[in-house]
Amino acid sequence: MRHRHAPTDPNAKINWAVIKMLWPYMLEFKRRVGLAVLCLMLAKVASVVLPFVLKHLVDAMDRSAQPLVETLALPLGLVLAYGLVRFSNVLFGEFRDTLFGRVTERVIRRIGLRVFEHLHRLDLDFHLNRRTGGLSRDIERGTSGINFLLRFMVFNIVPIVLELLMVVGVLFYNYGWPFAVITLLSVTAYVAYSVVATEWRTRYVREANAADSTTNTRAVDSLLNYETVKYFGNEQFEADRYDSSLAAWEQAKRKNRLSLFTLNVGQALIIAIAMTSMMGLAAWQVTQQAMTLGDFVLINAFMMQLFMPLNFLGFVYREMKGSLANIDEMFGLLTKQPKVVEVEQAATLNIIDGAVSFNDVSFHYHPDRPILKGISFSVAPGQKVAVVGESGAGKSTLMKLLFRFYDANSGEICIDEQPIAKVSLASLRAAIGIVPQDTVLFNDSILENIRYGRPDASDEEVAEAIKLAHLSTFIAQLPQGWDTTVGERGLKLSGGEKQRVAIARTILKRPPILVFDEATSSLDSQSEQAILSAMANVTKGHTSLVIAHRLSTIQDADKIIVLQQGEVAEQGTHQQLLAANGIYSRMWQIQQQEE
Repeated sequence: MRHRHAPTDPNAKINWAVIKMLWPYMLEFKRRVGLAVLCLMLAKVASVVLPFVLKHLVDAMDRSAQPLVETLALPLGLVLAYGLVRFSNVLFGEFRDTLFGRVTERVIRRIGLRVFEHLHRLDLDFHLNRRTGGLSRDIERGTSGINFLLRFMVFNIVPIVLELLMVVGVLFYNYGWPFAVITLLSVTAYVAYSVVATEWRTRYVREANAADSTTNTRAVDSLLNYETVKYFGNEQFEADRYDSSLAAWEQAKRKNRLSLFTLNVGQALIIAIAMTSMMGLAAWQVTQQAMTLGDFVLINAFMMQLFMPLNFLGFVYREMKGSLANIDEMFGLLTKQPKVVEVEQAATLNIIDGAVSFNDVSFHYHPDRPILKGISFSVAPGQKVAVVGESGAGKSTLMKLLFRFYDANSGEICIDEQPIAKVSLASLRAAIGIVPQDTVLFNDSILENIRYGRPDASDEEVAEAIKLAHLSTFIAQLPQGWDTTVGERGLKLSGGEKQRVAIARTILKRPPILVFDEATSSLDSQSEQAILSAMANVTKGHTSLVIAHRLSTIQDADKIIVLQQGEVAEQGTHQQLLAANGIYSRMWQIQQQEE
Protein backbone atom coordinates (compact mmCIF):
# COMPACT_ATOMS: atom_id res chain seq x y z
CA MET A 1 0.00 0.00 0.00
CA ARG A 2 1.29 3.46 -0.87
CA HIS A 3 2.03 5.67 2.12
CA ARG A 4 0.62 9.17 2.26
CA HIS A 5 2.32 12.28 3.46
CA ALA A 6 1.74 12.12 7.21
CA PRO A 7 0.05 15.18 8.64
CA THR A 8 1.66 16.80 11.66
CA ASP A 9 0.28 15.71 15.02
CA PRO A 10 -1.60 18.78 16.31
CA ASN A 11 -0.65 17.90 19.90
CA ALA A 12 3.06 17.36 19.17
CA LYS A 13 5.52 19.28 21.34
CA ILE A 14 7.61 22.05 19.81
CA ASN A 15 11.25 21.06 19.43
CA TRP A 16 13.12 23.99 21.01
CA ALA A 17 16.42 22.31 20.12
CA VAL A 18 15.84 23.66 16.60
CA ILE A 19 17.26 27.01 17.77
CA LYS A 20 20.49 25.28 18.84
CA MET A 21 20.68 23.62 15.43
CA LEU A 22 20.49 27.03 13.72
CA TRP A 23 23.14 28.72 15.85
CA PRO A 24 26.27 27.17 14.22
CA TYR A 25 25.15 28.47 10.83
CA MET A 26 24.93 32.03 12.23
CA LEU A 27 28.43 31.86 13.70
CA GLU A 28 29.81 31.82 10.16
CA PHE A 29 29.26 35.61 10.21
CA LYS A 30 30.51 36.56 13.69
CA ARG A 31 31.65 40.08 12.71
CA ARG A 32 28.47 40.88 10.83
CA VAL A 33 26.32 39.58 13.70
CA GLY A 34 28.39 41.67 16.16
CA LEU A 35 27.85 44.87 14.15
CA ALA A 36 24.12 44.09 13.89
CA VAL A 37 23.95 43.69 17.70
CA LEU A 38 25.75 47.05 18.16
CA CYS A 39 23.27 48.79 15.83
CA LEU A 40 20.45 47.10 17.71
CA MET A 41 21.66 48.41 21.08
CA LEU A 42 22.09 51.95 19.73
CA ALA A 43 18.57 51.84 18.28
CA LYS A 44 17.15 50.75 21.65
CA VAL A 45 19.03 53.49 23.54
CA ALA A 46 17.61 56.06 21.09
CA SER A 47 14.08 54.71 21.61
CA VAL A 48 14.37 55.09 25.41
CA VAL A 49 15.81 58.62 25.12
CA LEU A 50 12.90 59.80 22.92
CA PRO A 51 10.25 60.20 25.70
CA PHE A 52 12.71 62.26 27.78
CA VAL A 53 13.29 64.66 24.89
CA LEU A 54 9.52 64.88 24.46
CA LYS A 55 9.05 65.62 28.20
CA HIS A 56 11.55 68.44 28.21
CA LEU A 57 10.04 69.87 25.03
CA VAL A 58 6.54 70.01 26.56
CA ASP A 59 7.83 71.46 29.83
CA ALA A 60 9.83 74.13 27.94
CA MET A 61 6.75 75.15 25.97
CA ASP A 62 4.69 75.28 29.18
CA ARG A 63 6.99 77.88 30.83
CA SER A 64 5.33 80.96 29.37
CA ALA A 65 6.81 83.26 32.02
CA GLN A 66 10.36 82.96 30.58
CA PRO A 67 11.82 85.56 28.17
CA LEU A 68 10.62 85.18 24.57
CA VAL A 69 14.09 84.37 23.11
CA GLU A 70 14.70 81.58 25.66
CA THR A 71 11.13 80.35 25.27
CA LEU A 72 11.69 79.91 21.50
CA ALA A 73 15.34 78.75 21.54
CA LEU A 74 14.95 75.85 23.99
CA PRO A 75 11.90 74.24 22.32
CA LEU A 76 13.51 74.67 18.90
CA GLY A 77 16.65 72.86 20.07
CA LEU A 78 14.57 70.11 21.66
CA VAL A 79 12.52 69.70 18.47
CA LEU A 80 15.73 69.27 16.48
CA ALA A 81 17.04 66.82 19.09
CA TYR A 82 13.75 64.88 18.95
CA GLY A 83 14.00 64.61 15.16
CA LEU A 84 17.65 63.53 15.35
CA VAL A 85 16.98 60.84 17.97
CA ARG A 86 13.96 59.50 16.09
CA PHE A 87 15.96 59.38 12.83
CA SER A 88 18.86 57.64 14.66
CA ASN A 89 16.43 55.02 15.97
CA VAL A 90 15.20 54.24 12.44
CA LEU A 91 18.68 54.48 10.90
CA PHE A 92 20.31 52.05 13.33
CA GLY A 93 17.33 49.69 12.88
CA GLU A 94 17.81 49.73 9.10
CA PHE A 95 21.56 49.12 9.50
CA ARG A 96 20.77 46.16 11.73
CA ASP A 97 18.30 44.65 9.24
CA THR A 98 20.68 45.18 6.32
CA LEU A 99 23.64 43.62 8.14
CA PHE A 100 21.68 40.66 9.45
CA GLY A 101 19.82 40.08 6.17
CA ARG A 102 22.98 38.55 4.66
CA VAL A 103 23.27 36.20 7.64
CA THR A 104 19.67 35.05 7.27
CA GLU A 105 19.96 34.45 3.55
CA ARG A 106 23.20 32.47 3.91
CA VAL A 107 21.74 30.32 6.72
CA ILE A 108 18.69 29.52 4.56
CA ARG A 109 21.00 28.67 1.66
CA ARG A 110 23.19 26.38 3.79
CA ILE A 111 20.28 24.53 5.39
CA GLY A 112 18.30 24.32 2.14
CA LEU A 113 21.31 22.74 0.42
CA ARG A 114 21.84 20.35 3.34
CA VAL A 115 18.21 19.15 3.19
CA PHE A 116 18.38 18.79 -0.60
CA GLU A 117 21.59 16.73 -0.41
CA HIS A 118 20.19 14.62 2.41
CA LEU A 119 17.04 13.81 0.42
CA HIS A 120 19.24 12.52 -2.40
CA ARG A 121 21.14 10.36 0.11
CA LEU A 122 17.97 8.69 1.34
CA ASP A 123 17.19 5.25 -0.07
CA LEU A 124 14.82 4.39 -2.89
CA ASP A 125 12.22 3.09 -0.42
CA PHE A 126 11.78 6.58 1.08
CA HIS A 127 11.32 8.16 -2.35
CA LEU A 128 8.83 5.51 -3.46
CA ASN A 129 6.70 6.28 -0.40
CA ARG A 130 7.01 10.08 -0.32
CA ARG A 131 4.50 12.58 -1.65
CA THR A 132 6.34 15.22 -3.70
CA GLY A 133 3.81 18.03 -3.18
CA GLY A 134 3.69 17.68 0.61
CA LEU A 135 7.47 17.32 0.81
CA SER A 136 8.08 20.50 -1.20
CA ARG A 137 5.65 22.41 1.04
CA ASP A 138 7.49 21.18 4.18
CA ILE A 139 10.77 22.52 2.78
CA GLU A 140 9.19 25.79 1.63
CA ARG A 141 7.53 26.45 5.00
CA GLY A 142 10.68 25.39 6.83
CA THR A 143 12.91 27.88 5.02
CA SER A 144 10.27 30.64 5.53
CA GLY A 145 10.22 29.71 9.22
CA ILE A 146 14.01 30.08 9.44
CA ASN A 147 13.74 33.50 7.83
CA PHE A 148 11.18 34.63 10.40
CA LEU A 149 12.92 33.07 13.38
CA LEU A 150 16.31 34.61 12.65
CA ARG A 151 15.05 38.04 11.62
CA PHE A 152 12.50 38.54 14.41
CA MET A 153 13.17 36.27 17.37
CA VAL A 154 16.95 36.43 17.72
CA PHE A 155 17.16 40.20 17.12
CA ASN A 156 13.80 41.33 18.54
CA ILE A 157 12.65 39.13 21.45
CA VAL A 158 15.69 39.74 23.67
CA PRO A 159 15.88 43.50 22.88
CA ILE A 160 12.16 43.90 23.59
CA VAL A 161 12.61 42.28 27.02
CA LEU A 162 15.61 44.55 27.63
CA GLU A 163 13.59 47.61 26.65
CA LEU A 164 10.75 46.59 28.96
CA LEU A 165 13.15 46.28 31.91
CA MET A 166 14.63 49.71 31.14
CA VAL A 167 11.19 51.33 30.98
CA VAL A 168 10.06 49.72 34.25
CA GLY A 169 13.30 50.86 35.94
CA VAL A 170 12.88 54.44 34.71
CA LEU A 171 9.24 54.60 35.88
CA PHE A 172 10.09 53.16 39.30
CA TYR A 173 13.07 55.50 39.83
CA ASN A 174 11.34 58.71 38.68
CA TYR A 175 7.67 58.19 39.57
CA GLY A 176 7.44 55.58 42.33
CA TRP A 177 6.26 52.01 42.81
CA PRO A 178 2.57 52.34 41.70
CA PHE A 179 3.59 53.00 38.10
CA ALA A 180 6.19 50.18 38.17
CA VAL A 181 3.68 47.71 39.72
CA ILE A 182 0.97 48.49 37.15
CA THR A 183 3.54 48.08 34.38
CA LEU A 184 4.90 44.78 35.70
CA LEU A 185 1.41 43.34 36.33
CA SER A 186 0.19 44.30 32.86
CA VAL A 187 3.34 42.91 31.18
CA THR A 188 3.10 39.66 33.18
CA ALA A 189 -0.62 39.27 32.39
CA TYR A 190 -0.04 40.03 28.70
CA VAL A 191 2.84 37.59 28.31
CA ALA A 192 1.10 34.82 30.32
CA TYR A 193 -2.11 35.18 28.31
CA SER A 194 -0.19 35.24 25.03
CA VAL A 195 1.76 32.08 25.90
CA VAL A 196 -1.27 30.09 27.11
CA ALA A 197 -3.51 31.20 24.23
CA THR A 198 -0.81 30.60 21.63
CA GLU A 199 -0.12 27.11 23.00
CA TRP A 200 -3.85 26.41 22.72
CA ARG A 201 -4.12 27.62 19.14
CA THR A 202 -0.89 25.98 17.87
CA ARG A 203 -2.88 22.79 17.13
CA TYR A 204 -5.06 24.77 14.71
CA VAL A 205 -1.99 26.21 12.98
CA ARG A 206 -0.61 22.68 12.56
CA GLU A 207 -3.96 21.37 11.30
CA ALA A 208 -4.07 24.17 8.71
CA ASN A 209 -0.51 23.33 7.61
CA ALA A 210 -1.34 19.63 7.31
CA ALA A 211 -4.47 20.42 5.27
CA ASP A 212 -2.42 22.77 3.08
CA SER A 213 0.16 20.04 2.42
CA THR A 214 -2.54 17.47 1.62
CA THR A 215 -4.26 19.87 -0.79
CA ASN A 216 -1.00 20.70 -2.56
CA THR A 217 -0.06 17.01 -2.75
CA ARG A 218 -3.44 16.16 -4.27
CA ALA A 219 -3.05 18.86 -6.94
CA VAL A 220 0.54 17.90 -7.86
CA ASP A 221 -0.31 14.18 -7.95
CA SER A 222 -3.27 14.75 -10.25
CA LEU A 223 -1.39 17.06 -12.62
CA LEU A 224 1.61 14.72 -12.85
CA ASN A 225 -0.81 11.97 -13.87
CA TYR A 226 -2.71 14.19 -16.33
CA GLU A 227 -2.82 11.54 -19.06
CA THR A 228 -4.14 8.83 -16.72
CA VAL A 229 -6.91 11.18 -15.59
CA LYS A 230 -7.88 11.74 -19.23
CA TYR A 231 -7.70 8.03 -20.15
CA PHE A 232 -10.37 7.20 -17.57
CA GLY A 233 -12.39 10.41 -17.86
CA ASN A 234 -11.91 11.09 -14.16
CA GLU A 235 -11.68 14.89 -14.27
CA GLN A 236 -14.76 15.29 -12.06
CA PHE A 237 -13.53 12.58 -9.68
CA GLU A 238 -10.21 14.43 -9.31
CA ALA A 239 -12.02 17.78 -8.90
CA ASP A 240 -14.22 16.26 -6.16
CA ARG A 241 -11.20 14.85 -4.33
CA TYR A 242 -9.40 18.18 -4.61
CA ASP A 243 -12.47 20.05 -3.37
CA SER A 244 -12.70 17.63 -0.44
CA SER A 245 -9.12 18.51 0.48
CA LEU A 246 -9.88 22.22 0.07
CA ALA A 247 -12.93 21.83 2.34
CA ALA A 248 -10.71 20.33 5.05
CA TRP A 249 -8.26 23.22 4.54
CA GLU A 250 -11.13 25.76 4.76
CA GLN A 251 -12.35 24.23 8.02
CA ALA A 252 -8.84 24.24 9.51
CA LYS A 253 -8.30 27.87 8.46
CA ARG A 254 -11.66 28.86 10.04
CA LYS A 255 -10.61 27.36 13.39
CA ASN A 256 -7.25 29.06 13.03
CA ARG A 257 -8.87 32.43 12.35
CA LEU A 258 -11.34 32.19 15.25
CA SER A 259 -8.59 31.21 17.68
CA LEU A 260 -6.54 34.20 16.46
CA PHE A 261 -9.56 36.45 17.08
CA THR A 262 -9.78 35.21 20.69
CA LEU A 263 -6.07 35.82 21.22
CA ASN A 264 -6.10 39.35 19.76
CA VAL A 265 -9.20 40.44 21.71
CA GLY A 266 -7.70 39.22 25.01
CA GLN A 267 -4.42 41.03 24.35
CA ALA A 268 -6.26 44.24 23.41
CA LEU A 269 -8.29 44.09 26.66
CA ILE A 270 -5.15 43.78 28.81
CA ILE A 271 -3.51 46.71 26.98
CA ALA A 272 -6.64 48.88 27.36
CA ILE A 273 -6.89 48.22 31.13
CA ALA A 274 -3.17 48.91 31.67
CA MET A 275 -3.15 52.10 29.60
CA THR A 276 -6.30 53.42 31.31
CA SER A 277 -4.87 52.72 34.77
CA MET A 278 -1.52 54.38 34.03
CA MET A 279 -3.04 57.44 32.36
CA GLY A 280 -5.61 57.82 35.15
CA LEU A 281 -2.91 57.70 37.84
CA ALA A 282 -0.68 60.14 35.91
CA ALA A 283 -3.57 62.57 35.29
CA TRP A 284 -4.47 62.55 38.99
CA GLN A 285 -0.88 63.36 39.97
CA VAL A 286 -0.78 66.23 37.46
CA THR A 287 -3.90 67.71 39.05
CA GLN A 288 -2.21 67.35 42.45
CA GLN A 289 0.84 69.18 40.98
CA ALA A 290 3.01 66.14 41.82
CA MET A 291 3.88 65.90 38.13
CA THR A 292 4.38 68.34 35.30
CA LEU A 293 2.56 68.18 32.00
CA GLY A 294 5.83 66.94 30.50
CA ASP A 295 5.89 64.01 32.97
CA PHE A 296 2.35 63.10 31.90
CA VAL A 297 3.45 63.12 28.24
CA LEU A 298 6.57 61.09 29.12
CA ILE A 299 4.54 58.38 30.88
CA ASN A 300 2.07 58.29 28.00
CA ALA A 301 4.96 57.98 25.51
CA PHE A 302 6.61 55.26 27.61
CA MET A 303 3.35 53.28 27.84
CA MET A 304 2.84 53.56 24.09
CA GLN A 305 6.46 52.56 23.61
CA LEU A 306 6.01 49.74 26.11
CA PHE A 307 2.91 48.20 24.55
CA MET A 308 4.03 48.58 20.95
CA PRO A 309 6.82 46.04 21.45
CA LEU A 310 4.54 44.03 23.75
CA ASN A 311 2.00 43.77 20.99
CA PHE A 312 4.83 42.88 18.64
CA LEU A 313 6.03 40.31 21.19
CA GLY A 314 2.63 38.62 21.01
CA PHE A 315 2.80 38.54 17.21
CA VAL A 316 6.38 37.25 17.26
CA TYR A 317 5.54 34.52 19.77
CA ARG A 318 2.56 33.38 17.71
CA GLU A 319 4.60 33.31 14.54
CA MET A 320 7.59 31.81 16.33
CA LYS A 321 5.49 28.85 17.43
CA GLY A 322 4.37 28.28 13.85
CA SER A 323 7.89 28.81 12.52
CA LEU A 324 9.41 26.33 14.99
CA ALA A 325 6.77 23.77 14.02
CA ASN A 326 7.58 24.29 10.32
CA ILE A 327 11.35 24.18 10.87
CA ASP A 328 10.91 21.06 13.00
CA GLU A 329 9.09 19.43 10.07
CA MET A 330 11.99 20.27 7.75
CA PHE A 331 14.68 19.19 10.22
CA GLY A 332 12.63 16.02 10.72
CA LEU A 333 13.64 15.11 7.17
CA LEU A 334 17.29 15.30 8.26
CA THR A 335 16.63 12.77 11.03
CA LYS A 336 15.51 10.14 8.52
CA GLN A 337 18.38 7.75 8.03
CA PRO A 338 19.03 5.96 4.72
CA LYS A 339 18.85 2.17 4.93
CA VAL A 340 21.71 1.89 2.44
CA VAL A 341 24.85 3.39 3.99
CA GLU A 342 28.56 3.20 3.30
CA VAL A 343 30.88 1.42 5.74
CA GLU A 344 33.36 3.65 7.53
CA GLN A 345 36.33 4.57 5.33
CA ALA A 346 34.77 2.77 2.37
CA ALA A 347 37.29 1.87 -0.32
CA THR A 348 37.01 3.12 -3.90
CA LEU A 349 35.88 0.41 -6.30
CA ASN A 350 38.84 -0.58 -8.45
CA ILE A 351 37.61 -1.82 -11.82
CA ILE A 352 40.09 -4.26 -13.35
CA ASP A 353 38.07 -6.48 -15.70
CA GLY A 354 34.45 -5.70 -14.74
CA ALA A 355 33.51 -9.22 -13.58
CA VAL A 356 30.22 -9.38 -11.64
CA SER A 357 29.13 -12.20 -9.33
CA PHE A 358 26.01 -12.85 -7.24
CA ASN A 359 26.82 -15.27 -4.42
CA ASP A 360 23.83 -16.87 -2.65
CA VAL A 361 21.90 -13.56 -2.65
CA SER A 362 18.51 -13.42 -0.91
CA PHE A 363 16.28 -10.39 -0.64
CA HIS A 364 12.80 -9.37 0.45
CA TYR A 365 10.91 -6.09 0.63
CA HIS A 366 8.74 -7.64 3.34
CA PRO A 367 9.70 -10.72 5.40
CA ASP A 368 6.49 -12.50 4.45
CA ARG A 369 7.23 -12.19 0.72
CA PRO A 370 10.73 -13.24 -0.36
CA ILE A 371 11.73 -11.91 -3.79
CA LEU A 372 15.13 -13.59 -4.33
CA LYS A 373 16.11 -16.90 -2.74
CA GLY A 374 19.78 -17.82 -2.80
CA ILE A 375 20.61 -16.46 -6.27
CA SER A 376 24.09 -17.34 -7.55
CA PHE A 377 25.55 -16.62 -10.98
CA SER A 378 28.50 -14.77 -12.46
CA VAL A 379 29.16 -12.45 -15.39
CA ALA A 380 32.67 -12.83 -16.76
CA PRO A 381 34.61 -9.75 -17.98
CA GLY A 382 33.19 -8.53 -21.30
CA GLN A 383 30.33 -11.05 -21.21
CA LYS A 384 26.73 -10.27 -22.05
CA VAL A 385 24.45 -12.08 -19.59
CA ALA A 386 20.67 -11.92 -19.90
CA VAL A 387 18.13 -12.48 -17.12
CA VAL A 388 14.64 -13.62 -18.11
CA GLY A 389 11.59 -14.87 -16.30
CA GLU A 390 7.95 -14.21 -15.62
CA SER A 391 6.76 -10.87 -14.22
CA GLY A 392 7.53 -10.70 -10.51
CA ALA A 393 10.33 -13.28 -10.71
CA GLY A 394 12.84 -10.71 -9.35
CA LYS A 395 14.62 -9.61 -12.54
CA SER A 396 14.58 -5.84 -11.91
CA THR A 397 15.39 -6.42 -8.24
CA LEU A 398 18.78 -7.80 -9.30
CA MET A 399 19.56 -4.48 -10.99
CA LYS A 400 18.50 -2.50 -7.90
CA LEU A 401 20.70 -4.66 -5.67
CA LEU A 402 23.69 -4.30 -8.00
CA PHE A 403 23.29 -0.51 -7.98
CA ARG A 404 22.73 -0.61 -4.19
CA PHE A 405 19.31 0.98 -4.18
CA TYR A 406 18.78 -1.78 -1.63
CA ASP A 407 21.12 -4.09 0.27
CA ALA A 408 20.76 -7.87 0.06
CA ASN A 409 19.38 -9.52 3.21
CA SER A 410 21.97 -12.25 2.87
CA GLY A 411 24.67 -13.28 0.43
CA GLU A 412 27.13 -11.07 -1.40
CA ILE A 413 27.45 -9.21 -4.70
CA CYS A 414 30.99 -8.64 -5.96
CA ILE A 415 32.61 -6.68 -8.78
CA ASP A 416 36.11 -7.93 -9.56
CA GLU A 417 35.95 -9.87 -6.27
CA GLN A 418 35.28 -6.64 -4.30
CA PRO A 419 32.05 -6.84 -2.24
CA ILE A 420 29.95 -3.84 -3.31
CA ALA A 421 28.76 -3.36 0.29
CA LYS A 422 32.34 -2.38 1.27
CA VAL A 423 33.06 0.18 -1.46
CA SER A 424 31.90 3.79 -1.73
CA LEU A 425 28.51 4.36 -3.33
CA ALA A 426 29.93 7.06 -5.62
CA SER A 427 32.61 4.78 -7.09
CA LEU A 428 30.15 1.87 -7.43
CA ARG A 429 27.53 3.91 -9.26
CA ALA A 430 30.11 5.61 -11.45
CA ALA A 431 31.12 2.15 -12.71
CA ILE A 432 27.59 1.09 -13.71
CA GLY A 433 25.45 2.52 -16.48
CA ILE A 434 21.72 1.72 -16.37
CA VAL A 435 19.05 2.08 -19.02
CA PRO A 436 15.86 1.64 -16.98
CA GLN A 437 12.57 0.19 -18.15
CA ASP A 438 10.68 3.38 -17.23
CA THR A 439 12.75 6.33 -18.43
CA VAL A 440 12.02 9.64 -16.69
CA LEU A 441 13.50 12.78 -18.24
CA PHE A 442 14.00 16.29 -16.86
CA ASN A 443 11.85 19.12 -18.20
CA ASP A 444 14.78 20.40 -20.28
CA SER A 445 16.10 20.08 -23.83
CA ILE A 446 17.02 16.76 -25.44
CA LEU A 447 20.63 17.95 -25.50
CA GLU A 448 20.79 18.58 -21.74
CA ASN A 449 18.92 15.35 -20.95
CA ILE A 450 21.55 13.36 -22.84
CA ARG A 451 24.42 15.42 -21.45
CA TYR A 452 23.17 14.49 -17.96
CA GLY A 453 25.04 11.20 -18.43
CA ARG A 454 28.28 13.20 -18.19
CA PRO A 455 27.64 16.92 -17.46
CA ASP A 456 31.12 17.97 -18.62
CA ALA A 457 30.77 16.30 -22.05
CA SER A 458 31.25 18.45 -25.15
CA ASP A 459 28.58 18.94 -27.85
CA GLU A 460 30.64 16.70 -30.16
CA GLU A 461 30.57 13.84 -27.63
CA VAL A 462 26.82 14.27 -27.17
CA ALA A 463 26.37 14.21 -30.96
CA GLU A 464 28.33 10.93 -31.14
CA ALA A 465 26.12 9.38 -28.43
CA ILE A 466 23.01 10.52 -30.34
CA LYS A 467 24.36 8.86 -33.49
CA LEU A 468 25.10 5.57 -31.68
CA ALA A 469 21.60 5.58 -30.13
CA HIS A 470 20.04 6.09 -33.59
CA LEU A 471 18.42 9.37 -32.53
CA SER A 472 19.88 11.51 -35.33
CA THR A 473 16.97 11.10 -37.77
CA PHE A 474 14.35 11.83 -35.10
CA ILE A 475 16.18 14.96 -33.87
CA ALA A 476 16.70 16.22 -37.42
CA GLN A 477 12.91 16.23 -37.91
CA LEU A 478 12.32 18.51 -34.91
CA PRO A 479 12.03 22.28 -35.65
CA GLN A 480 14.33 23.12 -32.72
CA GLY A 481 16.53 20.05 -33.10
CA TRP A 482 18.21 18.91 -29.91
CA ASP A 483 17.15 22.14 -28.19
CA THR A 484 13.56 20.82 -28.14
CA THR A 485 12.15 20.70 -24.59
CA VAL A 486 10.86 17.23 -23.66
CA GLY A 487 8.20 18.39 -21.16
CA GLU A 488 7.77 17.36 -17.54
CA ARG A 489 8.98 13.77 -17.05
CA GLY A 490 9.52 13.63 -20.83
CA LEU A 491 5.79 13.53 -21.66
CA LYS A 492 6.32 15.16 -25.10
CA LEU A 493 8.30 12.11 -26.32
CA SER A 494 7.02 8.64 -27.09
CA GLY A 495 8.13 5.69 -24.98
CA GLY A 496 10.60 4.56 -27.65
CA GLU A 497 12.05 8.05 -28.06
CA LYS A 498 12.52 8.37 -24.31
CA GLN A 499 14.30 5.01 -24.16
CA ARG A 500 16.66 6.01 -26.96
CA VAL A 501 17.47 9.24 -25.08
CA ALA A 502 18.19 7.08 -22.02
CA ILE A 503 20.46 4.82 -24.07
CA ALA A 504 22.30 7.85 -25.49
CA ARG A 505 22.74 9.17 -21.97
CA THR A 506 24.27 5.88 -20.81
CA ILE A 507 26.47 5.69 -23.92
CA LEU A 508 27.80 9.15 -23.01
CA LYS A 509 28.62 7.98 -19.47
CA ARG A 510 30.75 5.11 -20.90
CA PRO A 511 30.82 2.97 -17.75
CA PRO A 512 32.66 -0.40 -17.68
CA ILE A 513 29.48 -2.26 -16.60
CA LEU A 514 26.18 -1.81 -18.43
CA VAL A 515 22.70 -2.81 -17.26
CA PHE A 516 19.71 -2.77 -19.62
CA ASP A 517 16.40 -3.20 -17.82
CA GLU A 518 14.02 -4.16 -20.66
CA ALA A 519 15.51 -1.24 -22.60
CA THR A 520 13.76 -2.11 -25.87
CA SER A 521 10.33 -2.90 -24.43
CA SER A 522 8.73 0.27 -25.86
CA LEU A 523 10.29 0.10 -29.32
CA ASP A 524 8.81 -1.07 -32.60
CA SER A 525 10.62 -3.87 -34.45
CA GLN A 526 12.61 -1.53 -36.75
CA SER A 527 13.73 0.73 -33.89
CA GLU A 528 14.46 -2.29 -31.74
CA GLN A 529 16.84 -3.73 -34.30
CA ALA A 530 18.61 -0.37 -34.62
CA ILE A 531 18.97 -0.11 -30.84
CA LEU A 532 20.12 -3.73 -30.53
CA SER A 533 22.80 -2.99 -33.11
CA ALA A 534 23.85 0.11 -31.16
CA MET A 535 23.82 -1.87 -27.90
CA ALA A 536 26.02 -4.51 -29.51
CA ASN A 537 28.55 -1.82 -30.45
CA VAL A 538 28.41 -0.17 -27.05
CA THR A 539 28.66 -3.39 -25.03
CA LYS A 540 31.65 -4.64 -27.00
CA GLY A 541 34.42 -5.06 -24.46
CA HIS A 542 32.06 -4.14 -21.60
CA THR A 543 30.42 -6.39 -19.06
CA SER A 544 26.68 -6.15 -19.58
CA LEU A 545 23.62 -7.44 -17.78
CA VAL A 546 20.41 -7.43 -19.82
CA ILE A 547 17.04 -7.88 -18.18
CA ALA A 548 14.74 -8.89 -20.99
CA HIS A 549 11.12 -9.67 -21.70
CA ARG A 550 11.45 -10.31 -25.44
CA LEU A 551 13.64 -13.38 -25.79
CA SER A 552 14.42 -12.52 -29.42
CA THR A 553 16.55 -9.61 -28.21
CA ILE A 554 18.97 -11.75 -26.18
CA GLN A 555 19.70 -14.69 -28.48
CA ASP A 556 23.32 -13.54 -28.78
CA ALA A 557 23.86 -13.45 -24.99
CA ASP A 558 26.86 -15.42 -23.70
CA LYS A 559 24.66 -16.74 -20.90
CA ILE A 560 20.96 -16.58 -20.10
CA ILE A 561 19.70 -16.85 -16.49
CA VAL A 562 16.10 -18.03 -16.13
CA LEU A 563 14.44 -16.94 -12.89
CA GLN A 564 11.35 -18.57 -11.49
CA GLN A 565 9.79 -17.50 -8.19
CA GLY A 566 13.02 -15.87 -7.06
CA GLU A 567 15.33 -18.78 -7.85
CA VAL A 568 17.66 -19.66 -10.74
CA ALA A 569 15.70 -22.33 -12.57
CA GLU A 570 17.96 -22.66 -15.64
CA GLN A 571 21.07 -21.09 -17.13
CA GLY A 572 22.98 -21.54 -20.37
CA THR A 573 23.15 -20.19 -23.92
CA HIS A 574 20.09 -19.70 -26.09
CA GLN A 575 20.72 -22.97 -27.95
CA GLN A 576 21.47 -24.94 -24.79
CA LEU A 577 18.27 -23.80 -23.11
CA LEU A 578 16.16 -24.59 -26.18
CA ALA A 579 17.70 -28.06 -26.29
CA ALA A 580 16.92 -28.56 -22.57
CA ASN A 581 13.22 -28.19 -23.44
CA GLY A 582 12.43 -26.56 -20.08
CA ILE A 583 11.01 -23.24 -18.91
CA TYR A 584 12.99 -21.11 -21.37
CA SER A 585 12.00 -23.32 -24.28
CA ARG A 586 8.31 -23.00 -23.41
CA MET A 587 8.62 -19.20 -23.08
CA TRP A 588 10.36 -19.08 -26.46
CA GLN A 589 7.63 -21.11 -28.17
CA ILE A 590 4.87 -18.95 -26.69
CA GLN A 591 6.55 -15.73 -27.85
CA GLN A 592 7.22 -17.14 -31.32
CA GLN A 593 3.54 -18.05 -31.68
CA GLU A 594 2.51 -14.54 -30.53
CA GLU A 595 4.83 -12.92 -33.05
